[in-house]
Amino acid sequence: MSNKSKKRTTKRELVVRIAQETGLIQQDVYDVIQKTLDYITESLANGEEVEFRNFGVFEITERKQRIGRNPNKPEQTVTIPTRKVVKFKPGKVMKHVVKGD
Repeated sequence: MSNKSKKRTTKRELVVRIAQETGLIQQDVYDVIQKTLDYITESLANGEEVEFRNFGVFEITERKQRIGRNPNKPEQTVTIPTRKVVKFKPGKVMKHVVKGD
């Protein structure tokens, strides 16, 4: 499946759906979602894991320095520096729902 044909859910779509289902004002729903995302980002930036039971865990891992190649000039090696990346490990419930169990 190409990236162009994948369905994507946006923050805006989540806000509208939650507001419709709960009767809350869209701006209030947006504010809660945005604050949640801000705090998740802040926690990760501080080196903390963020866990949502049955949903999954966001964590920071470090990719070690490695040697890569310039795709335009394969004879040329490039040092790719150590960097931090965000990883997500899905929880049991999410795994089963996504798999269709």
